[in-house]
Amino acid sequence: MHRTTHWMYVAIAALSAFASVAIAAPLNVTFGTSAAATGPRGPVGQDFNNGVILAVEDLNRQHLRIGGRDVVWKLIVEDDQGDPRQAAVVAQKFIDSRVAGVIGPDSSGASYATVRLLDAAGIPMIAAASTDTRLANMGSKTFFRVIGDDAGVAAAMANYLEKDLHVHTVATIDDRTAYGQGLADAFARAAKARGMRVVGREYTNDKATDFSAILTRLRGMQPEAIVYGGTFAQAAPLLRQVEQLGLKSVVLGGDGACVLGLARMAGPAVRRMVCVDSGLPVDRMPAGVDWKRRYDSRFGAEAFQAYSPYSYDATMVLAHAIMRAGSSDPAKSLPMLRSTDYNGVSREHLRFLPNGNLVHPDVTISVYREGVKVPLRIDSEAA
Repeated sequence: MHRTTHWMYVAIAALSAFASVAIAAPLNVTFGTSAAATGPRGPVGQDFNNGVILAVEDLNRQHLRIGGRDVVWKLIVEDDQGDPRQAAVVAQKFIDSRVAGVIGPDSSGASYATVRLLDAAGIPMIAAASTDTRLANMGSKTFFRVIGDDAGVAAAMANYLEKDLHVHTVATIDDRTAYGQGLADAFARAAKARGMRVVGREYTNDKATDFSAILTRLRGMQPEAIVYGGTFAQAAPLLRQVEQLGLKSVVLGGDGACVLGLARMAGPAVRRMVCVDSGLPVDRMPAGVDWKRRYDSRFGAEAFQAYSPYSYDATMVLAHAIMRAGSSDPAKSLPMLRSTDYNGVSREHLRFLPNGNLVHPDVTISVYREGVKVPLRIDSEAA
């Protein structure tokens, strides 16, 4: 063989080998997740992040491929502290990092600061804990939610009070956050539509611990029920003070108030709480029992709070949309998200309405017996 020809074949072989390596190079797909992982809500935010972390680990164990390339799933985890200003900074970081999608934030206020930024950038955002009804009405084309919203929770609250407890007078207290105010407002509308009188509308903040002035006013109004719009950090002292002041009112709380830590913080006074939560208890979710066993093995049983099954499902929904699109480009994966029909941990046939809300969400009504949260019923119609 002529020396020139020999070296030509060697060069071609080398180029072919290089091309094979280049073609086989892994495709990195990066998600962002944002939650309040420090501060009073830290355990809830960390539980939210844990769901995303577990999903990414599961995806990498599946050795998935797109276009003949192995996929490496990556994650940027950010602490937005539940602060809308910090959430906006985090959202911009995700945009600059060109993430394929965002799971979170885990609070409605932080989500408000995020929706329009991600929508303008064309990046999918899947809420897995933010329940404020108004989030789906902001005109975003990239917003989705794998948990029910406050309109469904409020309707279930009003139905329970009207049909089960035959209540006629109600009052609300909210912490003036996007979540707390949104839930209280939604409940007031639902209660009035069912003929109940809202005799008191009281306000606090998400740092308060003393509710004696508010509860003294409400004691004079004698509402048969009080709905609290806020999180467990304030719900626990509120319940203790309801008992101390001798109010006879039943107290209702939503998702934010009824996380696992409430019973520990409220003590025996937790028996006064009726919880109305979006979704199902984890042991009644289609794949909840096995998933919870794996969660406990990975993070410890004490880490679980409330939202990790939903953040896990949100991550998987996003990943499967990317797989169906054959691309991590949001312009290609977004149409796949809109046509999602996914069997997840939290529910089967997870599908979205045109505004991004979940189709036919469930609502669970629970009470506490000897400090243990016990479901009374699942209400799908009110949601």
